[in-house]
Amino acid sequence: AAMNPCPCGYRNDPRRDCNCSVPQVERYMAKISGPLLDRIDIHLEVPSVDFQELTGVASGTSTEQMRTAVRDARRSQGERFANVQTRYNGQMKSREIREFCHLDDVSKGLVKASVNELGLSARAHDKILRVARTIADIDGSDVIRPEHVTEAINYRILDRQMWA
Repeated sequence: AAMNPCPCGYRNDPRRDCNCSVPQVERYMAKISGPLLDRIDIHLEVPSVDFQELTGVASGTSTEQMRTAVRDARRSQGERFANVQTRYNGQMKSREIREFCHLDDVSKGLVKASVNELGLSARAHDKILRVARTIADIDGSDVIRPEHVTEAINYRILDRQMWA
């Protein structure tokens, strides 16, 4: 799913001015229900990109490197779920989340703070753990580390920033 950040589409755009008032943005965002947002695993704000950035040499992870990491992550998930009906992290039920998403004390503290301070729902809590497990798998880690949890939480913050 995709949507503009405001009625005019230029909120937070570094090159164009948004002409929407705060009440207009609030009314626009109020059209999307919290329960609907809770059902979307990852929320991202995607900024506009300069032509030079589109045509230049990309830095970071190559497509081939990411393809390999995802293939390995899916293989790990296949091994993890060999004895259950679940095939992928995104399909885990609460019982499986408790079984396969063990967190150290630092990671537990991060999740607790996000739930308490951001007012995240139980559904969002479970999504954070599923996404953190997937990030750890892509990272090649058997253990969910604090950086995996932090990244997963960041994928849930956008709805609280925009719809709060």
